[in-house]
Amino acid sequence: MTEPDKTLWLIPRDDAALYDALALLRASFQYMDARIDPPSSIHSLTVGGMQAHCRKGGEIWAMGRPLIACMFLTPKANTLYLGKLAVKEGMRGQGICRTLVDHAASRAADLGLSALELETRVELTENHRVFSRLGFTIVGTGSHVGYDRPTDFLLRKPISLSADN
Repeated sequence: MTEPDKTLWLIPRDDAALYDALALLRASFQYMDARIDPPSSIHSLTVGGMQAHCRKGGEIWAMGRPLIACMFLTPKANTLYLGKLAVKEGMRGQGICRTLVDHAASRAADLGLSALELETRVELTENHRVFSRLGFTIVGTGSHVGYDRPTDFLLRKPISLSADN
């Protein structure tokens, strides 16, 4: 059995791989359906929305051909927002998430941004543990419209900027 391709690459906004990334995201996020309230925004994500994300300056990174992982990166004022990170079932536990987060940190440094940020749902305690091990700390909570309780945590990881940036 051959080792899966673990090459990271930026998906161009007009690439058919966006369909593969959307399928990977939907499959990877499916387990959340019975656990989170409100439902995940993944249900309303489309390839057109992914293309719009890229046109607005966001990036969608993938690992492997065929895809085994992907993530969205969105530059903000002082941070790089890491969203919709997914690793194919059967490929988890091999350091792929760490590789993606390390790459996001490198992109943040390249852009002169001082931190990575992400949100994870309150109910997904295993995500809290994973991201804590990767250097993120909870810095706030948020609530979806119509909810009077926190529905997500905001996590942040500081980035060391080199003298070049």
